[in-house]
Amino acid sequence: MPARHDGGALGGGAPRVVWLTSESDPRLVSARSVAADLAREARPAHLVWNPGSGEVVQQVPIVRAARALTGRAGREGRICAQIMVVGQAREPFTTGLLTGLEEIMRWLDAWGVPRRWPAGPPLPSPQSYHSGRSRRDWARGGHYGGSQVPDTSRPDPGAIDIHRVTGPDALIAAVPHPRPVPGPETAPGLPPVSTRIAARRPGEPVPGPLHAAEPLRSAEALRGSDPARTPDPLHRSGHTRTDPESLPAMVAHVAMVASAEAAAGAVGRVPGPAGCDDVPATPTPAPAAAPLPGPGRSSPAAVPPAPEPASMRS
Repeated sequence: MPARHDGGALGGGAPRVVWLTSESDPRLVSARSVAADLAREARPAHLVWNPGSGEVVQQVPIVRAARALTGRAGREGRICAQIMVVGQAREPFTTGLLTGLEEIMRWLDAWGVPRRWPAGPPLPSPQSYHSGRSRRDWARGGHYGGSQVPDTSRPDPGAIDIHRVTGPDALIAAVPHPRPVPGPETAPGLPPVSTRIAARRPGEPVPGPLHAAEPLRSAEALRGSDPARTPDPLHRSGHTRTDPESLPAMVAHVAMVASAEAAAGAVGRVPGPAGCDDVPATPTPAPAAAPLPGPGRSSPAAVPPAPEPASMRS
């Protein structure tokens, strides 16, 4: 029973199939009757299937989009099969007979629809009205319930047993869990805290989860014997840095050392000429006596004798 109007050309993408329910009793209503109602309402599906009797009616070719789904979701995918099951969402159709299901599954396999449920099992009605309808799950392709299709508000097909539809080996997308935050027991590259506490030496502090911060120390505790130099707690190689607060003490210390060295070096030293360093205070040697005149040597200049006193003159 082909429909006069379909949903148009498919948009391309991952192949998928959507399971829907007609909200009618399969014991009282035939697949042909449901197909006639869908055609009259211009909402044809690809297949209308009565699982009790096995009756199947195809309304739209699988290479064209059907109109049982509203919105653009029904036109997404290179295959987007819409199967209307004669049944009700509050009574999942997998609880009864599934006559003719194997033929339908082989037909879908031939068109490349994978046997998996990216969004997981459909929720029961009425909880299915609040399904996630994730676009990310929809883009993967596979089998979906009408309540899992994005941009729709359908509650069907209810809590069906997906393993009875696609088989016991059907893949189900795992529910994502948030990643654990690294803590004392999950920090990468470190053993548990209990192991580190047991392995510590007697008297050592309990190690922290990662690199435990050292306790703050005062400037007096960090300052060594030299008040002008302060060890830097951020450097473990022994380098030191100058503490700005200790500059006056450093100046006084240097002046004191310089004064002590000057006092110790002043003993046995006399000041030299201006601009020269001090010279040792050694005794200056006396000038050598003039040599006596001898042969071949010139005599020194004659020195006039001192005049005699008048009392000594005769």
